[in-house]
Amino acid sequence: MHRIVAIVNQKGGVGKTTTAINLAASLALSGEKILIIDIDPQGNSTSGLGISRDAVEVEKTLYSVLSGDCTAKEAIIGTSVENLFLLPSSIDLLGAEVELAGREGRERILSSALEAIRGVYRYVFIDCPPSLGVLTVNALVAAESVIVPVQCEYYALEGLGLLTKTLRLVRGSFNPAIDIEGILLTMFDTRNSLAHQVVSEIKKHFGDKVYRTIIPRNVALSEAPSHGKPIILYDIRSRGAQSYLSLAKEILHENGVGQGA
Repeated sequence: MHRIVAIVNQKGGVGKTTTAINLAASLALSGEKILIIDIDPQGNSTSGLGISRDAVEVEKTLYSVLSGDCTAKEAIIGTSVENLFLLPSSIDLLGAEVELAGREGRERILSSALEAIRGVYRYVFIDCPPSLGVLTVNALVAAESVIVPVQCEYYALEGLGLLTKTLRLVRGSFNPAIDIEGILLTMFDTRNSLAHQVVSEIKKHFGDKVYRTIIPRNVALSEAPSHGKPIILYDIRSRGAQSYLSLAKEILHENGVGQGA
């Protein structure tokens, strides 16, 4: 089963890009072709994979695709991880919100652009901006489901409430099939009693939508992006790497692909 999954949370700093890069890289170890689409103008998935956001180095980007200057296939590039591919971001995406706003069918531009590559990649992960603007709406319309990284902190449930409301609106207007693939608890500190309470509350509200794997706070996870590497290349023995490998196995198992990764 081939799936397009948006990694989304309107709150910043919850681990969206960390999850996009490291889950995708871990799944690529299973031998399946995996694609990351960096739809965040900050371009952190792009730089986190060691690829410059400078337009001189990356000739074709997601902005080129959304603008109609090239196809998605033409803009996709390889990465340092075998079977992991990227549709890179660029600073030009900053203007895309304004440019897309006036176009007819603006919510479906990304979905239409991805039609030609549906079925090519086992998973396509869309790394979304920390907002609910037109770029994120495009991701939600293109995706079959969402993974929601949630930091184990006080306002987590409040943010989830806003996101579920947004999903209902998207489901009612543009994409009736979209659903929550899973909620991923991130930045978990075992020494923090509040973190344990947040985990308990989220599991109580969302039940089996919450992944069993919990991503801990981990220094190596924080360091890896500055080296342009996913955690499996930076420090595969770290707790962060082992957690994302565990998450990849959990997702593959849930989707009937054995215990891969």
